[in-house]
Amino acid sequence: MSAPNDRAAAPPGTGPGSHGLLAGRTVVVTAAAGTGIGFAAARRCAEEGARVTISDRHEQRLKAAADRLEELTGDRPLAVPCDVTDGEQIDRLMDTAAAECGGIDVLVNNAGLGGTASVVDMTDRQWDTVLAVTLTSTFKATRSVLRHMIPAGRGVIVNNASVIGWRAQRGQAHYAAAKAGVMALTRCSALDVAQHGIRVNAVAPSIAMHAHLAKVTSDELLSELSSREAFGRAAEPWEIANVMVFLASDYASYMTGEVVSVSSRHP
Repeated sequence: MSAPNDRAAAPPGTGPGSHGLLAGRTVVVTAAAGTGIGFAAARRCAEEGARVTISDRHEQRLKAAADRLEELTGDRPLAVPCDVTDGEQIDRLMDTAAAECGGIDVLVNNAGLGGTASVVDMTDRQWDTVLAVTLTSTFKATRSVLRHMIPAGRGVIVNNASVIGWRAQRGQAHYAAAKAGVMALTRCSALDVAQHGIRVNAVAPSIAMHAHLAKVTSDELLSELSSREAFGRAAEPWEIANVMVFLASDYASYMTGEVVSVSSRHP
């Protein structure tokens, strides 16, 4: 049996290149600043031909993300500051994106917040904050964007869940509960809006390596989690974003209410 470090290395580059899968579409991505899945999703959507709107509550990081996306793709995204725990700010984000871009075809609900605490010691504030950012914001953004998608009779919502919504991990009760809630919200809202020609799906990554994760997680835990993956490594953020692009595209036209595991973990 191969040792973990003998297994598959990350594929080179940042993705398979553009195939125009989202040409002419308008996409909103929440929590897109930084180096994680949100930025990768915004980049891949832009590379596939979409006009992208990005949001984040950190205005300086948001501007830096817009600058970087313009540098990488040649098109500057619309950047709208938004605290996803504030329903009025979410409504403003959707209204601005719809007005500036001529509607919203795709929403990527990427915002999420983790942390580590035993359920015995977890404070109300820790629980409430993780649920507000990870689950309740997904509901609020979904409700808000549907006010634009339903009159148009079309649209796609892609939620960012996590395999931790299925699997137990010590110290993650709040995050796991929130991500399991995102999965349930995905399935139920999909049925609520199918009659309007709108699809709702989710991705469930296991571990995707990026700079922010490395800052808030110990090297020991990252190594342990990565070693459990069949490829012996964490995913690259763009590998998660590729599946988001697929779900947003017409290639997934008959998929709704699904939670797609983006994981190589073995038993």
